[in-house]
Amino acid sequence: MYLRNCWYVAGWSCDYGQRLKAQRLLGQSIVFYRCEDGNPVALEDACPHRKLPLSMGKLTGDHVVCGYHGLTFDSTGACVDSPTQRGMTPRRAVVRSYPVVDRYRLLWIWMGDTEKANPDEIFEIQNFDHPDWGCTDGGQLPIECNYLWVCDNLLDPSHVAWVHVNSFAGGGTENEPLNVKKTEQGVVVSRWIKDQPPSPYYKDLVKFDGHCDRLQHYEMCFPAIAVNKSVYMPAGTGGYDKPYSKETYINISYNFMTPIHESSTQYIWFQHRNTDSHDKATSRRMNEGARAAFLEDKAVLEAVQKGMSEMVTPNIDMGLDAGAKMFRSQLSQKIELEMQADSPMERGPCRVDV
Repeated sequence: MYLRNCWYVAGWSCDYGQRLKAQRLLGQSIVFYRCEDGNPVALEDACPHRKLPLSMGKLTGDHVVCGYHGLTFDSTGACVDSPTQRGMTPRRAVVRSYPVVDRYRLLWIWMGDTEKANPDEIFEIQNFDHPDWGCTDGGQLPIECNYLWVCDNLLDPSHVAWVHVNSFAGGGTENEPLNVKKTEQGVVVSRWIKDQPPSPYYKDLVKFDGHCDRLQHYEMCFPAIAVNKSVYMPAGTGGYDKPYSKETYINISYNFMTPIHESSTQYIWFQHRNTDSHDKATSRRMNEGARAAFLEDKAVLEAVQKGMSEMVTPNIDMGLDAGAKMFRSQLSQKIELEMQADSPMERGPCRVDV
């Protein structure tokens, strides 16, 4: 069960060129390439004749040639040549095409009704081109679990106290109460932790000495985009109603989860900070630290996927799961409405429990 009328991240833009690249997203096989003018293309990775993957064929100019009998398709999915019966191309020799857009160094794909695809609805990354903000190269990581387990994890500030002891953990992360808020885009779980040393990951990044007030802002937006914001202010100056000062350090981790299939997720991320905008060494150090932490998440989440799929006794929920449950509920409603709009007859209730 996926929300389809929305934009997902297919991958980093730089990984798509004038060559055929096969991927599986939301359980569908897709072949990507770029035309000679650089515009990206995404087609169903299956020739309509015998469903041989088009990615096993070849790219000739802007056209894909099937490796079985030479049926040739343009960037819209239309068949422009059928060598074995020229002049008699089957009317149904059409391949589905998907809208794709380059933005923020990422390639975005629309997996639903093409007529509803609006690039203006691509998730906005504020200050992306601002000269005072530094950006890490980011990374990409396959995680062998359902994408919702990753979403749950990124709505759970508490897990850092046990999973990320040497990176994101710190005083107050294990027991400070959480605030949960529903938004138009999804859910925010947050808390201010007062008068504590900065976490190991941020110890050499903040621009002031001594203890700090720290905001953990964990936000999940539809369909599966996490904005994890860390704000550090000198002790006694932070809070929901307090203005940021010149010493305030802000780092935003953008996380993009795209389901590969029901038990596999493509996870892409990068960090965006309000300091050291041109410091490549800082960007590299932050990127390496983030990847090390996300590998810790990967190990836990893959074990969760196995445990939940093979459970003998029922699992339980805890108070810290409130944000994740709220997001899943909202997502279920959106998927249900989308399914009803596509096929209003005989639709049962939809749940995104896994």
